[in-house]
Amino acid sequence: MGLRPCRWRLPVPELDPVRLFKCLADETRLTLTLLIREEGELCVCEMTHALQESQPKVSRHLAQLRTCGLLSDRREGQWVYYRISDALPGWVSEVLAAADTGLQSRLVEFQQRLQGMGNRPERRAALC
Repeated sequence: MGLRPCRWRLPVPELDPVRLFKCLADETRLTLTLLIREEGELCVCEMTHALQESQPKVSRHLAQLRTCGLLSDRREGQWVYYRISDALPGWVSEVLAAADTGLQSRLVEFQQRLQGMGNRPERRAALC
């Protein structure tokens, strides 16, 4: 059975500074956003492993970030992958870069956990 083509859903809402900061005000949502920004694309199971949080908690925060317009998602079989939306204005990228600088030491810890999982096919077999 072949894989269906993947399509990114584009977010509908337009971000303004108040909406952005409300969305990123939660530590878990900020961390998820910055981790996805660093990695390019992550599956829910990868994020639960990296943050050592439950799947329902991570999924709830990801849904809020998607609703906010920060993230896009795509489904590939049973896996859902998230990435930073391509439709974000440039100023949002600058805000995320500044936040990344402030949380860099913490992000390194999460990225090390991801590296410990191996590459994506090994990750799927082991955790997803």
